[in-house]
Amino acid sequence: MNAVATLFDWLSTKALPLWSTRGVDYQQGGFIERIEPDGKLIGDVRRARLVARQIYAFRTASELGWSGPGLELARHGLAALIANHISDDDVAIPHHFPATGKSGGGFDLYDQAFVLFGLANAARVEPDAGLEARALRILSHMREGWGHPDGGFAQSTPPTAPLKANPHMHLLEAALSWSAISERGPWTDLAAEIVALCLGKFLSPNTGALHEFFDVAWRIDGRPERDVVEPGHQSEWAWLLLRWGLSTNNSARILCVARRLFDIAEREGCNATQHRLVNELDAKLDLKWGHMRLWPQTERIKALVLFAETTTSPTERADFEHRLAGAVSALLAYFNHPIAGSWWEHMAPDGHPIAEPARASSLYHIMGAVAELSRFTGARLA
Repeated sequence: MNAVATLFDWLSTKALPLWSTRGVDYQQGGFIERIEPDGKLIGDVRRARLVARQIYAFRTASELGWSGPGLELARHGLAALIANHISDDDVAIPHHFPATGKSGGGFDLYDQAFVLFGLANAARVEPDAGLEARALRILSHMREGWGHPDGGFAQSTPPTAPLKANPHMHLLEAALSWSAISERGPWTDLAAEIVALCLGKFLSPNTGALHEFFDVAWRIDGRPERDVVEPGHQSEWAWLLLRWGLSTNNSARILCVARRLFDIAEREGCNATQHRLVNELDAKLDLKWGHMRLWPQTERIKALVLFAETTTSPTERADFEHRLAGAVSALLAYFNHPIAGSWWEHMAPDGHPIAEPARASSLYHIMGAVAELSRFTGARLA
């Protein structure tokens, strides 16, 4: 069995059965956040971002052929999202505490982005539920309360440092998800705004790398604690930018930037012996944190698929496909776990797993890679 078939079999027969049963809370709503290596469940807090991610994961699993209750679980997630994570005035609520029944946490741009993403995925399951109207109201409130005068959004009003690239990446993902199913609304404009912000502000003029943190004027924050370049995000942004370029007939213009980001991840951000992306580089693209988290490996797979699909060079396509096979094999090692269907979140630089709880939110990353592989290879979930 090749690596892709092994991945699909593991997801169908182990991971989805685990997270669709033990990972679901039918009494208090939503989904369990983490599972310990000994099987203990951790669900003292529920995050909007996880609920939105699980809506995507289970909806996509159903779309890819999984015979389990994918659509039912997506609806379960939608109910929790509306009940616990969207206020009466249509602002996302980051946290819900089922033990007390309380929700709160203040404005968080990352969670706002994922609520919009979750609603877009739920709208594929419940197209007549008025979810786009709700998403548009959320976006309108975001602009009114937290829009930045130079584009994008801040975490507070007036803007305070640090401004962050990462939430904008997921806003772009949400905008592309809505654009794929709706011709109404400002989704294409939102996507274009974020791409322009990325090209104009997020990229280092010295290295071309995408940075994470900025001051209130969208200048790169070079302080040591915020001097961060994440190889996983280079790949994730490359995939999203190329998707945007293909959807807007700007692929030739955007391809150079996407390829540069991807090459940084592959050349400077990949452990030479483990063949996995490391967690962090610094502004000079020197190693800052050499552990290798699970999710960057999935984003690498997504980027490799799209570059393989879009290249016009047979030689280059063969190289991308060769690296893709290696990236899938490298990902499989994270699933060698004492709980069938669970995973290790981090590996040390020598390839040994770090004992810590598995995060349910990683299923979103895994499913994203599987969705790209399914489209590329034609493989389906059992």
